[in-house]
Amino acid sequence: MTAVKFEPGGYRYAPGVFQYSAGVAAEPGHEIVRVRFRKPVPVAEGFDRIARMIEAAGRPLTAFCACELRSPEPFTEEGFKAFNEVYVGTLEKWGVFRDGVNPVARSNVCPEIGKPAGPSFHAFCFTVEARDAAPSFVVAGSGEAPEGKGSYRDHTVRLGDTSVEGLREKARFVLAEMERRMATLGFAWPDVTATQVYSVYDFHPFLADEIVRRGAAAHGLTWHFDRPPVEGLDYEMDCRGVNVERVA
Repeated sequence: MTAVKFEPGGYRYAPGVFQYSAGVAAEPGHEIVRVRFRKPVPVAEGFDRIARMIEAAGRPLTAFCACELRSPEPFTEEGFKAFNEVYVGTLEKWGVFRDGVNPVARSNVCPEIGKPAGPSFHAFCFTVEARDAAPSFVVAGSGEAPEGKGSYRDHTVRLGDTSVEGLREKARFVLAEMERRMATLGFAWPDVTATQVYSVYDFHPFLADEIVRRGAAAHGLTWHFDRPPVEGLDYEMDCRGVNVERVA
């Protein structure tokens, strides 16, 4: 996999599936800014707020490069596809989704407690012009199944196995995918400023050996008591190297 430049946004991306890319990195002369909402904002309202914030920063809407969503429940595979088609519709209007290609990285997970009423934005990222900025990137969330295979269920690692060893194998798959995506963008664990895990299952039995020793938690690890977005998945991660973050 080779990263592709998205010149209208000032970033490059690791190709993924139609609903999101595998990750993004700011091009020279740009940096990524992350904005987290104080509470989840419904998708339609969120897109409106995001557009206003990007435009207020003097940037085109094509600068939108990553987002983190929250949904009330894991989707069926058919429901996930239907949701993604609606989500991508706005990106197409913004000039981001073009010719069936989506450069925007994304995570979409489901809180087990304190569920939103519907799909909502938790955070988003966009690029700004910044001379001599330090490199910045965002890797999209991945669960324990390869994407683009037509069916998650048929390719899920240790489907339904939430034993310690089952979860360990799932985590190994996801960690390797994080590394693959970072490498495509030109980064590795030492470049990461934040790592997030999404699972309702206890991963502490292998936290030290599989995650910390690997270098994935050098700046700590944020555990969200959330499920991945598709039924049958149990463990998801994402990571980023972002120097500018704020709360809105």
